[in-house]
Amino acid sequence: MNRRRWLAGALATAAASVLAACGQGGGRLSEQARRMGEGLTRRVQRLVIPRDALAPTYSRSEISPDFRPNGSIDPAASDYLALKADGFAGYRLVVNGLVERPLSLSLAELRARPARTQITKHDCVEGWTSIGEWTGVRLETLLDEAGLRPEARYIVFHCFDALDQREDGERYYESIDLVDARHPQTILAWAMNGEALPVAHGAPLRLRVERQLGYKHAKYIRRIEAVDSFAHIGDGKGGYWEDRGYEWYAGI
Repeated sequence: MNRRRWLAGALATAAASVLAACGQGGGRLSEQARRMGEGLTRRVQRLVIPRDALAPTYSRSEISPDFRPNGSIDPAASDYLALKADGFAGYRLVVNGLVERPLSLSLAELRARPARTQITKHDCVEGWTSIGEWTGVRLETLLDEAGLRPEARYIVFHCFDALDQREDGERYYESIDLVDARHPQTILAWAMNGEALPVAHGAPLRLRVERQLGYKHAKYIRRIEAVDSFAHIGDGKGGYWEDRGYEWYAGI
């Protein structure tokens, strides 16, 4: 408890420093202060909360009847449209990057892996929440199959979402570190509420990383890449929304 009080005080002090720095003006200084505060928040959460602590789970009676889809709900990229038209029969999930054994798996092969089902709450950065049931394979299972190389530090999710219909258009991406990647509730879901995952919620495969805000739960996943840094991807901040000012670590 003493350590927790000290950490809470340290976090409050850091937050005050961040606000003071932001108030002084100067975009670069404000950005540096914000990132310092974000880094401290991540470290404090990792110190106080056990790495394998579970997000709350709920009963079937608590599932939201109108789970709101958000963000991209029907990708227009031509490669995604072709897969959707064929019921995703030709879909393959690629796992590559800093791995010993790259993978290319069909939906049937993914469903053949041991599955986990969990009923959890989705917390959107916009302020709303919904509860849903998700079934999928643990991300850790696939990472172990692929064999992470020692230098791997982050897992990047490359998605089908595109700003236009060109296959070479800008795509949505997101990333997490190995602590969250190996968490028991971090799964690649192919089913929602006992049915095949709807397109509006990320079909054929989406990430559920239950201890983080909703924008971290990448939808329409086409490739998973193990990297030592995401500086070379997008604007180098770890995700589509992070490149636009959102925090990379969105723990709850």
